[in-house]
Formats: sequence, structure tokens, C-alpha cells
Amino acid sequence: MERVRGFEIAKGFEDKNINLPVRKTKYSAGYDLEAAEDCIIPSFKKGMKPTLIKTGIKSYMQDDEVLILANRSSNPGKKGLILANSIGVIDKDYYGNPDNDGHIMFAFFNIKDEDVEIKKGDCIGQAIFQKYFTVDGDIAEGDRLGGFGSTNK
Repeated sequence: MERVRGFEIAKGFEDKNINLPVRKTKYSAGYDLEAAEDCIIPSFKKGMKPTLIKTGIKSYMQDDEVLILANRSSNPGKKGLILANSIGVIDKDYYGNPDNDGHIMFAFFNIKDEDVEIKKGDCIGQAIFQKYFTVDGDIAEGDRLGGFGSTNK
């Protein structure tokens, strides 16, 4: 079978019983991603950095595709969790990068007054594959040399 797009277990998580993302209904746009391990997301305090939640998953896709990470609609109201960057953008060349193998993580802030506990296997967000377009005369030729947040390094 030709590989077009999909998910794999990221390096270092092969023996951690990670579930590959699935859609729950036939008309769902998003694949549900789970937390790879138990963690605590502390209540927000001014100046703090977001908490990165590991999924143990990486994704491959076509040259003109992107994987969008979105919060679960229930997370802000029920758990007080909001994505620090509103959405996550996973580019094709993030896959297999030398820093972290393309490991997908969610960056959360917790807006509740108390810490939030995430258990391994909890659904934390959704991943949606999308086509994207480039403008006439686009000259991007750079190569990704790292992982999370490395584009401008």
C-alpha cells in the first residue's frame, strides 16, 4: 500500500502502548490524539510557559499538506485548557526531524484556579489534515534542521 498520510509511533515511545489516532465517527474531520503519559498542567500564573503534553505520535503527509492541531471543544469549559498558540501547525518536514523525530505535542495553558491532571490515554486534542496553497513566485527552499519551534533558528 502506498503511504499517503498517516500516523506512526515516535522514537522513544515504541514500548509505551501508544494508540494511533482515530476518528470516532464517519463524518469527523479530526483524529483524536491521546496523552502519552500522566502529567499535571498547573494553574496559569503570569509569565509561565505553556505545558507541553506528549502524544508519542508523529505524522507523515503529502508535500502540499499540513496537519492542524486543534483543541477539543470540551477542554476549555470542562478542564480549563486552552492551546497556547490557538492552533498547532505540523509541517511535512517536521516528520523525522533530528531533534525529536517529529513528535507531536500540545502546548496548553490551564485557566482554572486548580491544577489539572491528565492521565495517559486521555484524549487531549484533534489532528486535521489539510491541503495548503502557495503564492505565485514562492521561493521557499530552506530545509528544517530541528524540531519544535525551530523554523527561525
